[in-house]
Amino acid sequence: MKLPVYLYGHPVLRKVSEPIDAEYPDLKVLIEDMYACMYASEGVGLAAPQIGRNIKLIVIDASPFGEDFPECADRKLTLINPELEVLEGDKVTRGEGCLSLPGIYENVSRVEHIRLRWLDENFEAHDEEISGFLARIVQHEYDHLDGKLYIDRISPIRKQLIKSKLNNIINGRTRCDYPVKYAPLKK
Repeated sequence: MKLPVYLYGHPVLRKVSEPIDAEYPDLKVLIEDMYACMYASEGVGLAAPQIGRNIKLIVIDASPFGEDFPECADRKLTLINPELEVLEGDKVTRGEGCLSLPGIYENVSRVEHIRLRWLDENFEAHDEEISGFLARIVQHEYDHLDGKLYIDRISPIRKQLIKSKLNNIINGRTRCDYPVKYAPLKK
């Protein structure tokens, strides 16, 4: 099943997601489909709101960054009902992009160290301190579960400078090499 990525402007991206349990319908298939969608879109992370579901589910495969960021090597995570805690430390600014915001990349400041608690696809509990670029990927995807996008973390001036690009996404005037779902047209 080819899942479309919901693009900026779609209301599903701004809703807070709900926890799920092991009885969630066809969960294993959904997780497989999310990984397939993420790989086909050349992403390293995908949160359920990005495929139109407001549930607390994230898939990550950070291994493409493993050569530059060792903490990402061989890190493939399925996060169900994750809970993120920011640990003390300085913020680091790096460029970020998002499958829901094609063609836009902005510098975002994020903490380098987090504690993450989650259930995996077998509903086994995990608790881990995560650092570096992997922590950034997790935070980016986790924001989606709270109805936030990385552009919410950039300065108002930067947001104003990319306003035309955002409007192009909202109005369906952007090209993607993967299936997408645009925001409903306003009447």
